[in-house]
Amino acid sequence: MSSDDNSRLARRLARETGSEVLFDAFSRGRYATDASLYQIVPLGVVVPRSQADLSAVLAIAHEEGVPLLPRGGGTSQSGQTVGESLVVDFSKYLRNVVEIDPEGRTCTVEPGIVLDELNRTLAPHGLWYPVDVSTSSRATIGGMAGNNSCGTRSLRYGIMRDRVVSIDASLADGTETRFAALPAGDNTGDGAAALKRWLGDLGRDNAERIAAAFPEVQRRVGGYNIDALVPNGAPLNLATLLVGSEGTLALSRRLTLSLAPLPRNKVVGVCHFPTFRAAMEAPQHLVALGPAAIELVDRTMIDLARDIAMFRPVVDRFVKGEPQALLLVEFAEETQEASLARLKDLGRMMGDLGLEGAVVEAVDPDFQKAIWEVRKSGLNIMMSMKTEGKPVSFIEDCAVPLEHLADYTERLTEVFARHGTTGTWYAHASVGCLHVRPVLNLKQELEVRKMRAIAEEAFALVSEYKGAHSGEHGDGLVRSEFHEKVYGREVVTLFEEVKDAFDPASRLNPGKIVRPPRMDDRSLFRYPPDYAVGDFEPALDWSAWPGAAGGFQGAVEMCNNNGACRKIDAGVMCPSFRITRNERDVTRGRANTLRLAISGQIGPEALASDAMADTLKLCVGCKGCRRECPTGVDMARMKIEVAAQRAKRRGLPLHDRLVAYLPRYAPHAARLTWLANLRDRLPGLASLSEALAGFSARRPLPAWRGDPFRDGEGPAGAVPEGAREVVLFADTFNRYFEPENLRAALKLLQAGGWHVHVARPRDGGRPLCCGRTFLAAGLVDEARAEARRLVDALKEPVARGAAVVGLEPSCLFTLKDEMTALGLGEEAERIAERAMLVESFVLREHKAGRFDAAFGEREGRRVLLHGHCHQKSFGAMNDLTGALRLVPGLRVETVTSSCCGMAGAFGYGADTYEASMAMGELALLPAVREAAADTMLAADGFSCRHQIRDGTGRAARHIVKLMADSL
Repeated sequence: MSSDDNSRLARRLARETGSEVLFDAFSRGRYATDASLYQIVPLGVVVPRSQADLSAVLAIAHEEGVPLLPRGGGTSQSGQTVGESLVVDFSKYLRNVVEIDPEGRTCTVEPGIVLDELNRTLAPHGLWYPVDVSTSSRATIGGMAGNNSCGTRSLRYGIMRDRVVSIDASLADGTETRFAALPAGDNTGDGAAALKRWLGDLGRDNAERIAAAFPEVQRRVGGYNIDALVPNGAPLNLATLLVGSEGTLALSRRLTLSLAPLPRNKVVGVCHFPTFRAAMEAPQHLVALGPAAIELVDRTMIDLARDIAMFRPVVDRFVKGEPQALLLVEFAEETQEASLARLKDLGRMMGDLGLEGAVVEAVDPDFQKAIWEVRKSGLNIMMSMKTEGKPVSFIEDCAVPLEHLADYTERLTEVFARHGTTGTWYAHASVGCLHVRPVLNLKQELEVRKMRAIAEEAFALVSEYKGAHSGEHGDGLVRSEFHEKVYGREVVTLFEEVKDAFDPASRLNPGKIVRPPRMDDRSLFRYPPDYAVGDFEPALDWSAWPGAAGGFQGAVEMCNNNGACRKIDAGVMCPSFRITRNERDVTRGRANTLRLAISGQIGPEALASDAMADTLKLCVGCKGCRRECPTGVDMARMKIEVAAQRAKRRGLPLHDRLVAYLPRYAPHAARLTWLANLRDRLPGLASLSEALAGFSARRPLPAWRGDPFRDGEGPAGAVPEGAREVVLFADTFNRYFEPENLRAALKLLQAGGWHVHVARPRDGGRPLCCGRTFLAAGLVDEARAEARRLVDALKEPVARGAAVVGLEPSCLFTLKDEMTALGLGEEAERIAERAMLVESFVLREHKAGRFDAAFGEREGRRVLLHGHCHQKSFGAMNDLTGALRLVPGLRVETVTSSCCGMAGAFGYGADTYEASMAMGELALLPAVREAAADTMLAADGFSCRHQIRDGTGRAARHIVKLMADSL
């Protein structure tokens, strides 16, 4: 389409539907990729708010002759959800549960609902939808049906085609019909009656041809499911044909699903193998025990997981020694006794295989959950390699019969070696469907040719073993081309006839399953031949990553689009997406926008543009992605870099300057509190501050204190010989707004028998600062200047072995994280190693018997605790709860929440206030309102305490104040 036609289409969609219409270059770029190796910029994106909107979009597209591409979570690994079409995003609004029938064990849902959300809704009925894909936190039911998804426990529950009862769908011309079991679902009077009769005839007339072509393995999802049309004595279910059709035949509007009772009494045996081949020979024997799942974790995945902070502790629990591979074997019987008996049977069978004592038993549910989280993150763990070459998905879900699994994997490994690469293996050993990704650099033509050769050799091996070349992740752009080699020309002709019968003008997701392009057409790649990143001088140190811009390119390209950041039910990441559900406002969307910007694909000045600022506007710098993105995409740090590049070119607005320079003018404001606090005392000044400086009039600013904490309140002079020294870093916020917290920290540490050295500037000037506010505004040089003063003040006590403790998580973890990216050398690294929050220090010293103070009884007092995002990101929450529990009698409960929403100055912005409150209302503020009046509230974060106060009228205390008051 021409740009004029595109603009006309956008205007018509906006005028005639209630949908969100996204046709700008940045939005189209964000929808140009999925989790595959491909990138194709769509014509535009439309997000229907209702079924009526969807009907209107279909009608307009039909009249305009525009191809349509349905999309859910955008996690497809084969290129199903990219194309030069109008993308229809179902995931934001069309995600309702229409009906649940507990008696019949079915439910009806809209296609945009995420699997985990559905299962949370079903849980009170004792039911779940058991096609448990590893991307369950973001995979939509519509996308799962389109791909014919399978899941970890398909050995017991079957795959998507086995558990879809019916689909209400629209054909390309807008005809609405139900695809269900015949004859009950025949609906011969509807507009698709002739099509349905034709499908029945096709199955009968080609029964022998279809039977001969399709491999007899459970994990076979390639092509159209025309085998479901072959008469077999059971009612013909036409919904099965739509399953796996990748949106090429019809658009699903509602799906009725077959449910299963929630599994109880689960146990897991982690089987250790000294060789990979031994692990591959075992599943054919282990399946005889009746497990629900057998999943492979190979040596590469073990090693990579150990390098990821969030996985290291659990990996060290369930991996013993140095195995070359693990098999995770789960049992879920009617009784716990029966499950435990199966676990013992597993140990005996491993002994029979010559591997006595090679099973780690996981009976505790939390331990099992942690193990499965590692396995579910297998793809992202594999993609965490900080190299130009990455594990590439193109042969990754071939399936072979179990008796051939060891030979197949061994021979395929030899194929990789011949082409100078290796493969990473994991996943569904129970059904012979192993995810394998050769490590390749697809920016190089030679590596692309290797990919092609490996694919052809791998699919030949699969055919030799009578397996399936497409066993779980569908066809898309990467495997559709090979259908003719696998099924033969006659069956591919049947596929084409089915496509033409449903969609004669090829308007629904063209180029998938039938008449595809070559899988190695580099013009369709995320990194096409002309891909290049312009050089610029980064403000931060990105040298740990490869590529241009000092490694910033490599850091940005770590995002593999698998979409773990789209989860909404656990952890911190990504609070902005949780309130908007916009692709723009999720870590993946931001990373894609950055990649497009630095490579010049969305304009020459995109990095410093207003559109880029809007893309990052709702990123609160929570650092949830730093820990929870398995590939380590640290969007908070990337936002600092982008802010720095923008500030260089465009300067800073008044609002950002006032926030950034707060540590510089704070000493003066503390001497003039009567003036500094006028804003919230005189009518009209709050509104004026909003108009002039962008501070929301709906929220009071923190009140300056006239009694700020002063460095001289700590002991002066040299450290007494033999004294136990600890350095207290007094941050700007507690110093000038809540000095009682720093005084409480002094009291607590001194009571514990420590000589407290308050960090003071060696130049005798203004108090020390970590530079956090400057970093948030992109003033990296100013932050570096503050950090140098801090390093200069701390290097000597740190060299003596002293710990550096602080109260404010955002400031303390700036020492541990961003300060090491400012190019300050080994002294900054040593300080980072020695820095910790006060409560972490107290807990550590108490455990070591070096904390002399005692706490009084607080029998029966309940504490509701909210953790700061950075505490969660750096794994410090256990220290927080552990320190509080040093006070006898306290009952500590932690609010399960993402970001509180204040996030430093974010919540004070006139243009971000609403988003701030929406984040708080996700979990934190309701939990505080529901807490009994005598419940103590605790939060380490300065901004968190103010969000609680502003949102509920209740006061939360810093944990150090609560502990000091309990001495």
